[in-house]
Formats: sequence, structure tokens, C-alpha cells
Amino acid sequence: MSSVPSGSLPMSDYQETLYEGYGQRFRMEKMLHEVRTDHQHLVIFQNPRMGRVMALDGVIQTTEADEFIYHEMLTHVPILAHGAAKRVLIIGGGDGGMLREVAKHMSVEHITMVEIDATVVEMCKEYLPNHSSGAFDDSRLNLVIDDGMRFVATTEEKFDVIISDSTDPIGPGEVLFSENFYQACHRCLNEGGILVTQNGTPFMQLSGVQTTAGRMNGLFADWHFYHAAIPTYIGGAMTFAWGSTDKRYRKLPLETLRQRFSGSGIVTRYYNPEVHIGAFALPQYVLQAVGKASND
Repeated sequence: MSSVPSGSLPMSDYQETLYEGYGQRFRMEKMLHEVRTDHQHLVIFQNPRMGRVMALDGVIQTTEADEFIYHEMLTHVPILAHGAAKRVLIIGGGDGGMLREVAKHMSVEHITMVEIDATVVEMCKEYLPNHSSGAFDDSRLNLVIDDGMRFVATTEEKFDVIISDSTDPIGPGEVLFSENFYQACHRCLNEGGILVTQNGTPFMQLSGVQTTAGRMNGLFADWHFYHAAIPTYIGGAMTFAWGSTDKRYRKLPLETLRQRFSGSGIVTRYYNPEVHIGAFALPQYVLQAVGKASND
């Protein structure tokens, strides 16, 4: 396997290759599936602590044990902040976890999901079925197998919330961090719309956070980042970029979020209104890196 250097580790270990000189490895109890798709190298294996694990091009993407943190925070923060989202666009998200969380919101009337790699969708349905939990059969879903950049650049559809669930900015995911992508997403938002994107771990990928900040600044009426600690993503808390055409969404009172959360009827394992508000409090080194004096 290309991601396991010959002679350096037992063949029962999977070595992630995201960072030079720093990384993590997962014990492979059983290799479940390995294939080179039209776009990337896909591996799904069983780990005794994290359950089933998927990696793409040597980088761990998701595990059964902690995927709920990532998917809940990228979904419920923007949808509950918006308060009236009817149309949601998911870019990427082939494992189905983001779709599962969006589909919990019965107030959402239409979900478009654009995934570049059909093989990821099919393999995750088979080997990671708990991620989607049947959400691919939801009648509100329009699944589009296409390049996410091309879709937002050419579609005439508008959305209330756009969620970019991309891989790291390498390979097929690189374009989903470009200035053109953010501009195209902004064009696709309805008035009062919100864009959120995964933005890596700032301790290890601070330059990427800075680049995103520069692209959001001036494009959105309000932009910031929020964060959550997800064990699978080594390097500390993961940041999510936030861009909104309405400055009020990020400053909602706690009681408003509590009412919306309770009224939604959704059940979560990580997200709650207090976590929602606290997630926007960035550490000082991140604020300094993105040129903000405070979390206001």
C-alpha cells in the first residue's frame, strides 16, 4: 500500500501521510476495501478503537467513532443559525454523514449534494452504512456526480446554506479552497445565506486558514471561523470557515438557539446551543493570523 512505507511499519498498520515529520497510524484489523477510483486512492479498513476508517490518497477522512462531531458541527451550526433554511447544498460529503445530519432538519425542503467521485458514494453505502443511515434514499435529495467547482460556477440554483465537505487542499479537493470557489458559492447563496467549509487544523495548517480568511474578507458581510476537537484529525482542533451575507447570524442570543434546537426535534451527540456559541471563540494565535483583533 502506497501510504505504508515498506519496511518501516508492520503491514497491519496504516500510516497517514498528510504531514512531513509528524503523523498518526491506525492498526488495521482487517482491510475491507481498497481501490484506485477515477480520482483518488480509496481505502476502508477496520480499526479496534475507531471502528471502520476511510482514507483517500493516504489521508484519513472519517471514522465511525468520531464522525458525528465533524458532521454535526458543519451542519447544525449554519442551519440553526439561519433559522429558515429551505434549500441546502452539500459540496463533497460522499460518505453520507453530512447528508444524514442535514436530513434531520424536516424544515429543509431540498438538498443538493455534489460529489465528484461516484465510487466514494457507492463504497461508503456498502462499507460505512451508518454514516448515511439511509439518507441517500431521502426524497428531498438531488445527488449530482460532478465537480463541485464546476457546479457552483454554472448552476442557476440558489441556496440558503452551502456546506463544503471537502478533502484537504490537495488532489480533487484543491479547487474547493480557491478564490473562484468562494466567489461562486457567494453567487449561489440566497439573500441571508451562509457558507461553511472545513478548513483543517490551524496549528498544522495555519497558512491555509490565513488564505481562506483573505478570500472571505470583503466577499461576505460577516466572516469568521469556528472550531471543534475531532480526534481523527491530528494536530488539534479543526477550524470551519464561516461566511454570511447577514451579520446577525453569528451573534444570535443563546435563548434563540435553544428555542430553535428544541423546536427542530433533532437528536445530537455533540452539538448543543452552548457548544454552538463557544465554538466561535478562537484562540489568540488564530485571531492574529487572520488579522482580527477579537472574536466580535
